[in-house]
Amino acid sequence: MDINLNYIEEGCGFPMIMLHGNGEDYSYFKHQIACFSKDYRVIAIDTRGHGDSPRGTAPFTLEQFVEDFKQFLDKQNIKKAIILGFSDGGNIALLFALKYPQYIEKLILNGANLYSKGIKASVRIPIEIGHFIASVFANRNPKAKKNAEMLSLMVNTPNTKPEELASIQIPTLVIAGKKDMIKKKHTLLIHKSIKYSTLVILDGTHFIASENPEAFNKAVRRFLEN
Repeated sequence: MDINLNYIEEGCGFPMIMLHGNGEDYSYFKHQIACFSKDYRVIAIDTRGHGDSPRGTAPFTLEQFVEDFKQFLDKQNIKKAIILGFSDGGNIALLFALKYPQYIEKLILNGANLYSKGIKASVRIPIEIGHFIASVFANRNPKAKKNAEMLSLMVNTPNTKPEELASIQIPTLVIAGKKDMIKKKHTLLIHKSIKYSTLVILDGTHFIASENPEAFNKAVRRFLEN
């Protein structure tokens, strides 16, 4: 790997890895780190080009983030872990589960999507416009280039077919907010496509782990302890 990922680690016991969303960093999970580090070895990572993790020279894609994550686990000598992914972190976790299922004990997908049209048009269209504008100025402005790369992750990826999820044999929690930016029918599609999945819809928006941490953590803990 051309970079070293920044991360925070708290607690001890079975590894529980947290992957944040687009444009964020590990601090998004502050309520989850505080809760689950009492019982697990919690590791929250800044993905490539996010937080304090360098951008590096490798492609800025979800597929590259999957490879970064695998190399991180190998470097930490983690053979098996619980993975909690939020938004783009959920997409990374899902792609990781498809490619490297042997690393995952249980999978938690919060606000993930299979393709960009799984996002509500009211959110998706402004993102597409922002991506177009940033792309126009990307060659002249470093900030625009960074914005174009970030937004490209949501505009152009992921591109996962629902039938691909049939290969996932891992116990999975699909969790979202009632007012999530991901279409409810899309979240249901993910749930129905993963054989051993549980669906939980909570009061709140896309950011339920931050907005409603008590309910979110309770649902996750119930899933982990079953």
